[in-house]
Amino acid sequence: MENGETHIDATIAERLRALRNGRNLTLDELAGRSGVSRAMISRIERGEASPTAQLLSRLCAALDVTLSAFFAPEGEEASPLSRHADQPVWRDPETGYERRAVSPPATASRVDVIYVTFPPGARIAYPPETAKEGMTQHVWLFSGALEMTVAGVNHRLEPGDCLYMSITEGHVFHNPGPAVAHYAVVLDCGRN
Repeated sequence: MENGETHIDATIAERLRALRNGRNLTLDELAGRSGVSRAMISRIERGEASPTAQLLSRLCAALDVTLSAFFAPEGEEASPLSRHADQPVWRDPETGYERRAVSPPATASRVDVIYVTFPPGARIAYPPETAKEGMTQHVWLFSGALEMTVAGVNHRLEPGDCLYMSITEGHVFHNPGPAVAHYAVVLDCGRN
């Protein structure tokens, strides 16, 4: 797994640096926009640190890009087909949360489909500033258990349940069960 993690860290480093430079932002400016320290951004860009899901979400919001767009290959021609073997997978080093970008990248769709494997006991909090205005999502649980807190309201999901929410209110994912939770996120990016 270390080879895969080293490769994804290098990919994240390159992509973050390219997005920051493409927007003519200094490390200090991106730090100010994201609330992530300049030192941490620099370490990520050098491939010396693996960002957590929350940290990467904050950086993406500051760069005005979704996580799915962040992991989408640059410059490739859009295809309506996303083969399983080609779908980018990223693992949060802190929680073990694994995110697979299922949707074909670079299409005109404003919807992204993500498949998540969420370990027992894992918890990730996304503050409101990690989402663009107008973004919504459906969380559809396939197996395991999931507790969602959205705008201070708790929801317990069982297999087959689906929760709709605006993600601009901030939300928390928590797996309270003894088994891995498997779920899909259908994200409406709110693009025109």
